[in-house]
Amino acid sequence: MMNRNCQLLHAAVLISALSAPAWASPDLADKSACLNCHQVDKKIVGPSFVSIAAKYKDRKDIVAYLTEKIVKGSSGAWGTIPMPANAQIKADDANALSTWIMTLTEKK
Repeated sequence: MMNRNCQLLHAAVLISALSAPAWASPDLADKSACLNCHQVDKKIVGPSFVSIAAKYKDRKDIVAYLTEKIVKGSSGAWGTIPMPANAQIKADDANALSTWIMTLTEKK
């Protein structure tokens, strides 16, 4: 009986892990090609993630706002260089990236 319970527990954990959204991190930012233009704490082509988090820290809808900007692209918010659309990034990953970026307000 114990062996069957362990099997069921393992199956539940696996199903949960496979259905959970991606957790954002520098690894997801790298995999998604974000780090080609952004860095965590310094400006390169685009603003740093820390600067983005600081600029929008008081915005209530920030995760949805940034998620849309990641997927659809943006221009004018940070100067003349536009951010291209990233349609290849899944909505769940873009949402996870936006959520992660906003955690960086604490690190400034």
